[in-house]
Amino acid sequence: MGRKALAARYIHGVSNVVKPNSSKKPAAAGLRPAADLPSPAAVNAAAASFAGLTAKLDYLSVPDLAQVRLAYRYADQAHLGQLRNSGEPYITHPIAVAAQCADWKLDAQALMAALLHDALEDCCVTKVELIERFGSPVAELVDGLTKLDKLHFSTREENQAESFRKMLLAMARDVRVILIKLADRTHNMRTLSDAPRDKWARIASETLDIYAPIAHRLGLNQTYRELQNLAFRYLRPWRYAVLSKAVTKSRGRRRDLIQKVHEEVDTAFANSGMDVRIAGREKTLYSIYKKMEEKHLTFAQVTDIYGFRILVPSVIDCYTALGTLHQLYKPVPGKFKDHIAIGKLNGYQSLHTTLVGPSGVNVEFQIRTEAMHLVAESGVAAHWLYKVNTPQGTGDWLGSKWLQSLLDIEDETRDAAEFWDHVKVDLFPDAVYVFTPKSQIMALPKGATVVDFAYAIHSNVGDRTLAARINGEQVPLRTEIKNGDVIEIVTAPGAAPNPAWLGFVRTARARSKIRQHLKTLAQTESEDLGEKMLAQALRAEGIEKLPDDTGSNRLLWEKLLRFSGNKSMSELFLDLGLGKRIAGIVAKRLLTLLTDRGEKPDALLLTRERYTTNEAVAQGGVVLDGSESASIRFAPCCGPVPGDAIVGYLGRGEGLLVHAADCAVAQKLKLKDSERFIDVQWSDEPVRPFETEVRVTVINGRGVLARVAAALAAAEADIIHIDMEDEAAQDATDLRFVLAVRDSKQLEAALSNLRRTQSVLRAQRAKSVQ
Repeated sequence: MGRKALAARYIHGVSNVVKPNSSKKPAAAGLRPAADLPSPAAVNAAAASFAGLTAKLDYLSVPDLAQVRLAYRYADQAHLGQLRNSGEPYITHPIAVAAQCADWKLDAQALMAALLHDALEDCCVTKVELIERFGSPVAELVDGLTKLDKLHFSTREENQAESFRKMLLAMARDVRVILIKLADRTHNMRTLSDAPRDKWARIASETLDIYAPIAHRLGLNQTYRELQNLAFRYLRPWRYAVLSKAVTKSRGRRRDLIQKVHEEVDTAFANSGMDVRIAGREKTLYSIYKKMEEKHLTFAQVTDIYGFRILVPSVIDCYTALGTLHQLYKPVPGKFKDHIAIGKLNGYQSLHTTLVGPSGVNVEFQIRTEAMHLVAESGVAAHWLYKVNTPQGTGDWLGSKWLQSLLDIEDETRDAAEFWDHVKVDLFPDAVYVFTPKSQIMALPKGATVVDFAYAIHSNVGDRTLAARINGEQVPLRTEIKNGDVIEIVTAPGAAPNPAWLGFVRTARARSKIRQHLKTLAQTESEDLGEKMLAQALRAEGIEKLPDDTGSNRLLWEKLLRFSGNKSMSELFLDLGLGKRIAGIVAKRLLTLLTDRGEKPDALLLTRERYTTNEAVAQGGVVLDGSESASIRFAPCCGPVPGDAIVGYLGRGEGLLVHAADCAVAQKLKLKDSERFIDVQWSDEPVRPFETEVRVTVINGRGVLARVAAALAAAEADIIHIDMEDEAAQDATDLRFVLAVRDSKQLEAALSNLRRTQSVLRAQRAKSVQ
């Protein structure tokens, strides 16, 4: 459409102006109703904007270009009469977003969605109308973007978790959604100066905390750097201005040096006969600021502000160019990185080397091919720049593994806060590169442990991990891996994830898999415990065993489930095992149902149960041997060990908690919730040691701790943890030990050894007693 026609539509179409219902965007893309007719200059600006967009669409087919023009006309009509905060027609914003998408060579559907991305919310257009006019794929993209626009982020994680989850999952299902959203956010940030100043900090913080890391994770480095710089400009305007002035002055001072390096490098490559393209590279203001802040440097101490990028035809030329540079200038030891042989997680590939240039100034060089440069700047968008046909079809393009992992984690984690906890560590992927015993390279986040490595291989390997070797030496599972490590995982069929692993694993995949396994295990154990408790309670009512779920008994169980409000027997047993229901009450109801159909309690069994309550084990009570997992826990307040008299408390939704019988906490609970206590006893053969705490009062002096540790070792008690008073050294001090012992006899032997040790004043168990 020509400018005259467009101006005519503005002039003659005022009565049909679509007014926005609300001021939609908190960002610079905010719109306002037009108080007056747009000026001719504004109309010309809108026409010029679309003319500039069409000039970038030469890669589209004629039918696709026609569809984009239709979407533009529809969006232009929908936004007619709406103005941005700057006073420009609102349509200039969707055009600018589409232009950014065109730079990435996104397909026609994405460009149409970019032009229409505000139509649903601002212009009373419905999704059905978009489907009828432009097809379902475009409507789904616009709908996804509209839902993202409705999300309001907060720096407080508990508030932003659900919003962040929705955004990441929309991105994972179709990456074009987030590409259009990043283009939208980039244009908003470029025009943020037109927004009210009181909104700058919130919008800039949101950009820095959420959108810039996503752009980085997807390899959109040019967008990442621009978003960081723009956010810095509005978040710290004074610091931005000062640093910008300093960089400008530095640029002037170092112009001769940079020119000299450029000429010498150009001459070196010309003499070697290599066809290269040399480009200068300047560190962004935000990255300079972060380096100064993190390393406590002055601006003068930041030496790597300027660098060079060498673009060559092929991969082998990258290494040839490296040799040429190393012949020209001496390399700085330890400052070479080969990201071609081992690429970064987001697809980035390049050789990095720092050389000592003229006047002793360090200069960084990046060497890559043109294709690598495309990926380095455009990341996941290079999928379209490479003219791959469909964004959903290939599955193995850049970033797809991370995006797929989001969907996998979502399948395993329905809690938004937990999902955010899993994902946030993957947004900043400083990587380490390690090898399997078969020399396969694997990239993991910095700080990852051997358990993360095991889960990166396969979830079954992680779940069955027993031990690990790094470079042939056995190491603890919490050991952090380093670049170049060769890691071997030792597995065993009976091994299982340990809850303590959650304290040191680094990757979202490992964390979600461990939690999923523990939840499944806890549920299974709680069901078994609940069934056992109901059977025990029913025996106390004189019924030998639980009726099975067959034949006439099926109706019986249906009535009991209606009474309890559960959908299945498994759910009822789970509620009993978790303490959400009282086994005695359910057993009485089951007895009533059995009595109604003619069954009577066994009088002999009833009498025996009443007079042998302390022999619950023989009657099918809960037996503890240490193999229990999350469904049964041992109270830390008293630390019961085999040989102690114990009681079991069924907390509401917490499973079974085992206390020593003389524990003060247990006694108080008994007065308040006596019906929640059940019979528990130790097995004759526990399968593991149990932890308990002892307090030792000693006279301060050289070698005291060594003597105490030797006394415990003599009793074969393992020291799990030591805690000392924080106060300054005094004549006497308390040491608190967490010990692992087989039973109360071994514990008493350890305490006796301690009491006979020189400098020990007192040694006793640390537990609450009545």
